[in-house]
Amino acid sequence: MSIGKTWFTPEEAQHKFGISRTLLFEWVSAGLVRAEREDGRIVRVNVDDLQLQVDDLTHL
Repeated sequence: MSIGKTWFTPEEAQHKFGISRTLLFEWVSAGLVRAEREDGRIVRVNVDDLQLQVDDLTHL
C-alpha cells in the first residue's frame, strides 16, 4: 500500500520513471498498468503497477 500519491498523469509518470509514452500505453493496453480514462483518453495511471513494470525491466 502506497503512502504517497498513487495515480499520476501519463506525463508525470514519464518524467518520474524515465519511460516513453509508447511503452507506458503498451503496458496499459496489455493490462499490466491500471489506468483511468476520461472521454476515451488515459488521464491517470497507477504508480504501484508502473513501479512493478519498471522493476521488472531493471532486473533483466
